Amino acid sequence: MISRFYRNDLDSLERVHRRRSLVLSSGRDFSSNDYLGLAGSQDLRDAAVEALERGVALGSGGSRLLRGNTVEHEALEAEAARFFGSESALFVGSGFAANSLIFSTLPQPDDLIVHDSLIHASAHEGMKLSRAPRVSFAHNDVDAASDAIADWRAAGGTGTPWIAIETLYSMDGDRARIEEFLALAERTGAVLVMDEAHAAGVFGPDGRGLAAGFAGRENVVSLVTCGKAIGCEGGLILGPALFRDFLVNRGRSFVFSTSPSPLMAAVVRASLRIVEQADERRERLRALATSAADAFASLGFAPSGTHIQPIVLRDEARTMRIAGALQDNGFDIRGIRPPTVPAGTSRLRVSITLNSEASDIRDLAAILERLL
Repeated sequence: MISRFYRNDLDSLERVHRRRSLVLSSGRDFSSNDYLGLAGSQDLRDAAVEALERGVALGSGGSRLLRGNTVEHEALEAEAARFFGSESALFVGSGFAANSLIFSTLPQPDDLIVHDSLIHASAHEGMKLSRAPRVSFAHNDVDAASDAIADWRAAGGTGTPWIAIETLYSMDGDRARIEEFLALAERTGAVLVMDEAHAAGVFGPDGRGLAAGFAGRENVVSLVTCGKAIGCEGGLILGPALFRDFLVNRGRSFVFSTSPSPLMAAVVRASLRIVEQADERRERLRALATSAADAFASLGFAPSGTHIQPIVLRDEARTMRIAGALQDNGFDIRGIRPPTVPAGTSRLRVSITLNSEASDIRDLAAILERLL
């Protein structure tokens, strides 16, 4: 029977306690990526109402190359390019779609993709579709990335290396050695692809991200997701206009996808203006992250230095048991286990956002101390 495979697979997940289901969000927010608390803000509600009142459509009606390209898409892309300091921007439906589009389209068969071992799953999906070979290097190890490129050149590699990193890693909360990777790209003739998903809006001047100041270079491509600190949805690919033109012409998932909602494009544009003026929000977030780091340090966990604080418990069963107990006590915290993170590093991923207060952090630390 056709259904047997699917049933057996789900049953196998059930046996090892990995079968998942969708649940409604509840409890105090320590799991979302809504870092600046904009997703449910009145500011973005007002922006959506204003756009609707001036006649912006909810749906686009087609792909960007057919009838789905609107003034809202182009206005957003112009605004995003200005804000992030890039020559051009391309708006797509999600950060996942953006990563997939970049890696499936830009690197060519004679090129090489070298990527951090902890790069986002969406980048891996794009690389699977790429015609270029790929090789992983140890997390944040610039020398290992350099060696991979040197080995490829020694074996006859003649194309362009593409170095793929995140500027802020989603599960460890640590930062990339951006300037060192950029220097490596300069030495080797590589293109540096930087995923700013968890940094844009939070770090850099006016929230421009950890890659701020590098985005205008001809060998830099960066990705900003709009569904995290920006509070909306979609993804922005930032880089040279030549790359944008190539993606528009050769990126199959772009060519054949219905374009994102014009309404969402208008709201993202409004959010970028809010983010630009959001120093007070960023300061409050930094203060909360510091409070969390101090609270968890007293429990024996090293601070990440950012708003993403992993509490690495190592043992998978214990991690999931404590996560469940925290949820039962009204804290929305999720246990993260392999294969999302390496074996032996199961953890609670504590995300600090402006949806929580300092008192919530104190309450969380107190309950966690009892559970540990």
